[in-house]
Amino acid sequence: MSVDAPLSTLQRGVVNTYPEDGLREALKLGRPLRVKLGIDPTAPDIHLGHTVVLTKMRQFQDLGHQAVLIIGDFTALIGDPSGRTATRPELTEGEVEANARTYQEQVFKILDRERTEVHRNADWLRPLRMEDVIRLAGRVTVARMLERDDFRNRYQQGAPIGMHELLYPLMQGYDSVAIRADVELGGTDQTFNLLVGRDLQRDAGQGGQVAMVLPLLEGTDGTNKMSKSLGNHIGITEPAEEMYGKIMSLSDALMVRYYELVSLAPEGHQAAVRQNQLHPMEAKKALAAELVERFHGAAAAARAGHFFEERFQKRTPHEPTQVQVRTSADDLWICALLKEIGFAASTSEARRLVAQGAVRVDGQAVDVSFRFRRGVNTLLEVGRRRVATVTFEGG
Repeated sequence: MSVDAPLSTLQRGVVNTYPEDGLREALKLGRPLRVKLGIDPTAPDIHLGHTVVLTKMRQFQDLGHQAVLIIGDFTALIGDPSGRTATRPELTEGEVEANARTYQEQVFKILDRERTEVHRNADWLRPLRMEDVIRLAGRVTVARMLERDDFRNRYQQGAPIGMHELLYPLMQGYDSVAIRADVELGGTDQTFNLLVGRDLQRDAGQGGQVAMVLPLLEGTDGTNKMSKSLGNHIGITEPAEEMYGKIMSLSDALMVRYYELVSLAPEGHQAAVRQNQLHPMEAKKALAAELVERFHGAAAAARAGHFFEERFQKRTPHEPTQVQVRTSADDLWICALLKEIGFAASTSEARRLVAQGAVRVDGQAVDVSFRFRRGVNTLLEVGRRRVATVTFEGG
């Protein structure tokens, strides 16, 4: 069978492929390809930016290829320096483990669980001996490392670069050797790391993976790569109303970009959006409805759309959600409360919301030490879209 049809599908939306004709040659092997994607669990939840590469991996699965997901529980302890202007703060093993469990739950909103291998790279990186690491480090020169924009810029500016950061591309590249990847997917900021993996495979006598580089999705600020640390993200497990509202807040130009990178709408609809044949408000509603339905279901998308229209278009006064917390305690930590009532997907996300000043109790911003008290506090607000009247049961 000709490889042209699947090749066209798999190359759609890809920025670069290394080598240029590598995917065509790989498809000619006539067997399922091992397609690698590595994700470091440095934050608790997956956002729309992650879905760009995850959706590409699902396309490979749908064409009969084997998805190999690497949860970087070891490399997350180092911290990927890609695109960074400063050394990442270190995470504890407990934080990484908690994040890894969340990632493994959420990726299967996109990937086919039955056709996905999941590995943790601590399984092969932790047992490496010092001589193994030194031998691996000998495969890449310092000069090549400094070809990277992030390292070169920091070096020229006199900003610190940790030796552990120089080891990161080698660790990620070694993952490709360990699982014998045929193809690796990554964003444009991962190009260097993907090519190091290809070189290490060739040194190990393997064929050398095809590196497929995909575009990065800008966050809601329209400038920076989507990132939880920058607060410009749209999480795939955020409440439906919050996700819908964030998408509706995108600029018209950014909306087109989201259609290009994360929408599965028919090409005719996307072409109409690009050519301004649809009113931007209607195009944005269609995008918001599509994404909320994908991750929360059709009923939740309909409710979120109705909520947006009533609250923000018709300016109908919004009645807070009535929430009853079952506890015999007289108070509850604000982050635990946010998670319990579904206003945050995790306590880590709740901490970030509080730190960003997005959480108010009875109209006043609170800090992370705040405790919601029985019979004293009532109204809880997170941003503009999540409002609840909280009462305690029991006790």
